[in-house]
Amino acid sequence: QVQLVESGGGLVQAGGSLRLSCAVSGPTFSSYAMGWFRQAPGKEREFVAALSRSGIVTNYADSVKGRFTISRDNAKNTVALQMSSLKSDDTAVYHCAAGVVAGTPRGLSEFKHWGQGTQVTVSS
Repeated sequence: QVQLVESGGGLVQAGGSLRLSCAVSGPTFSSYAMGWFRQAPGKEREFVAALSRSGIVTNYADSVKGRFTISRDNAKNTVALQMSSLKSDDTAVYHCAAGVVAGTPRGLSEFKHWGQGTQVTVSS
């Protein structure tokens, strides 16, 4: 059974940086496309970034492009989200997700496994 555990969330001032990490259990990590999503209070869960199985192809939401970077380490079964120039609008619970699909999926339904999430709060 695949399990995803996020870490690295916290409170940061606007303009600051934060690095989220997601540890994935199971022997087939390299077969998953990985993604990060976020959900703010009262809002639907939205796509943030995705990374192909190889780690070569990335896909970002327009709202985070140029500020966030997704990466993976297939040897350590981890995926990271480096966030910089944070804004108050980035405040949300961030979830990592794994999907057995090609490319860099953006839809919630394309990801089969989800973590519980980590809270990111950006103070203005």
